[in-house]
Amino acid sequence: MASHHGSEGVVRVGANAVLEVTGFSFTETAEYAEDTTLSDTSKSYNVTAIKSWNGSITCFWDEEDTTGQVALAPGANVSLVLAPEGVAAGDTRYSGNALVTEITRNVQRGAITEITFNFIGNGTLTAATS
Repeated sequence: MASHHGSEGVVRVGANAVLEVTGFSFTETAEYAEDTTLSDTSKSYNVTAIKSWNGSITCFWDEEDTTGQVALAPGANVSLVLAPEGVAAGDTRYSGNALVTEITRNVQRGAITEITFNFIGNGTLTAATS
């Protein structure tokens, strides 16, 4: 069984790496409809074939990263690549268009300023290997 260390992860906007990434997460969801009848003794469901995805990217804030962090502006629709294993040959990566919905900046005394970008998928999330 393969396991991976978080330090392998890479995030890209198009072909450009997002700098200073400290972590990212994303979730894939399939909508479903309950099809339980009166005579059933347990609930049952059918997938509706409608899928969605969303997530977040956290970085140390770098306002000079114009092709990465600055491109992730609220309302921007970007081509996003999420590569939990990295981008070496054979590594799995996920890509799709995403709409940036929210940015949170965390500023604390004695700490490096962080910025978190929340996004929703705007279409299909595709898995592929490098």
